[in-house]
Amino acid sequence: MSLLGRNYNSELNSLDNRSQSPSESSSSITSENVHPAGEAGLSMMQTLIHLLKCNIGTGLLGLPLAIKNAGLLVGPVSLLAIGVLTVHCMVILLNCAQHLSQRLQKTFVNYGEATMYSLETCPNTWLRTHAVWGRYTVSFLLIITQLGFCSVYFMFMADNLQQMVEEAHVTSNICQPREILALTPILDIRFYMLTILPFLILLVFIQNLKVLSVFSTLANITTVGSMALIFEYIMQGIPYPSNLPLMANWKTFLLFFGTAIFTFEGVGMVLPLKNQMKHPQQFSFVLYLGMSIVIILYIFLGTLGYMKFGSDTQASITLNLPNCWLYQSVKLMYSIGIFFTYALQFHVPAEIIIPFAVSQVSESWALFVDLSVRSGLVCLTCVSAILIPRLDLVISLVGSVSSSTLALIIPALLEIVIFYSEDMSCVTLAKDIMISILGLLGCIFGTYQALYELTQPINHSMANSTGVYA
Repeated sequence: MSLLGRNYNSELNSLDNRSQSPSESSSSITSENVHPAGEAGLSMMQTLIHLLKCNIGTGLLGLPLAIKNAGLLVGPVSLLAIGVLTVHCMVILLNCAQHLSQRLQKTFVNYGEATMYSLETCPNTWLRTHAVWGRYTVSFLLIITQLGFCSVYFMFMADNLQQMVEEAHVTSNICQPREILALTPILDIRFYMLTILPFLILLVFIQNLKVLSVFSTLANITTVGSMALIFEYIMQGIPYPSNLPLMANWKTFLLFFGTAIFTFEGVGMVLPLKNQMKHPQQFSFVLYLGMSIVIILYIFLGTLGYMKFGSDTQASITLNLPNCWLYQSVKLMYSIGIFFTYALQFHVPAEIIIPFAVSQVSESWALFVDLSVRSGLVCLTCVSAILIPRLDLVISLVGSVSSSTLALIIPALLEIVIFYSEDMSCVTLAKDIMISILGLLGCIFGTYQALYELTQPINHSMANSTGVYA
């Protein structure tokens, strides 16, 4: 199987014209990738692996700090509520896409198409006229969200690589809790980001999801191993949490909302994964099983991590681990898992942008343009990480701005637009309106708080750098 996984002759011939928009090109490619029963496609296990890896990323390791921002009681309860709500909105999105597919007699409808087709049938004349902007909006938000995830991955890998390298000379075989001690980094964090850059460029040249499932499996193995060691450590000698607040102030709770919604990173991959399945009708079972595992893992790690480290909880729980070889290996294993997950998250914006770019050139230049755009997008995520090297705040900002819109606001509005004329119950209508309002408020206030914190001087006791602990 070709690692590039694409036949440019058939792809270019399938384009209606050479001036398609990025989202139109993406929908053409996506529709071609449908796998009818009996043809090659992802199995249930492969789909589950992809779903887990799309959700278990860097946001998971930031959950102890998120619980700290919400409170020991409010945090876990709110995380459960956001998790259930997010999964419900994923189901809404799947139902809307399936309903539109049947109504329009299409094999597959992606997220952008579902938004556009639903607006084309709404009673408002202005919305019908500008329905195509629904697709553009979703495509833009998907690009921002997924590239935001990739930028966070850069920061996470660089943070942990810096800590492992610069503490190697003092790393011992004895695992003891870290003590706060300000250290001057030997090399700037940006050096480590640039070191990772060429390897990620090579990784994203792999385009086929079935090929990526091999790397996803490796990522799952390293993630499971590192998570086992993290749980083994944080469950030892947990202090009595009497001095930990049950509820934090509302400003830090806004940061919690952004981080929590960010951790459910897989909303952009729900429809593509169902599309790639050998038996798409089995996806609902895979979704409920996978997301149940994810939510339980989130709550346990976030709560136990905060109880273990208390006020010293860092932007990533790996930065709190003891400076010994055993737990340095945890950072290495999880970083390897995040490295491979980068390609999965990168797949969504690549499939939106690249087909349009390829359609603008001759066939002989198609491969060069494809690889050039991939390289440029990876460099863009690297530059973003260099410009804003605050892991915790970038997670909250990306979650508040785009993740809340894609995961909560748009699915609820889609259900209203599509099913309102088909005798939608008042309960369902009220539920969707409440979800949309909640997502909108979280988006506005969460974005404001994250931007406000980014403008403040860095508090070195809370900065996500290797210089914090020794």
